[in-house]
Amino acid sequence: MSAVCTSSSIPSSLSLPAKAAAVPPAVRRGAWQLLAGQAATLRATQPSVLRVRQGRVWVTQDATDRWGSEDVVLAPGESLMVAAGQRLVMEPWDSFGATYTWDEAATLVSR
Repeated sequence: MSAVCTSSSIPSSLSLPAKAAAVPPAVRRGAWQLLAGQAATLRATQPSVLRVRQGRVWVTQDATDRWGSEDVVLAPGESLMVAAGQRLVMEPWDSFGATYTWDEAATLVSR
């Protein structure tokens, strides 16, 4: 994995469902799960690809020399190229959580 990851929870003052929907084992295999109310920060140490396998994620990318901060929502099967050194914060779009993969861009080209 080519990232530094930190996660945090949404304050308990927000109301969230007691239990998220079950994620099928085939979707979880080789992927990371992000639970409802959880956020993760990823920083790419080399060019990487974030790909959503289940659920939807809200992603905020840090501003760069060329662009301001940008928010995107990714659905299952969608991906986002992340440049080396770039940081992003993501959280599930809804109360069901999400499952994602984070791979080196070069690894995906050689597959």
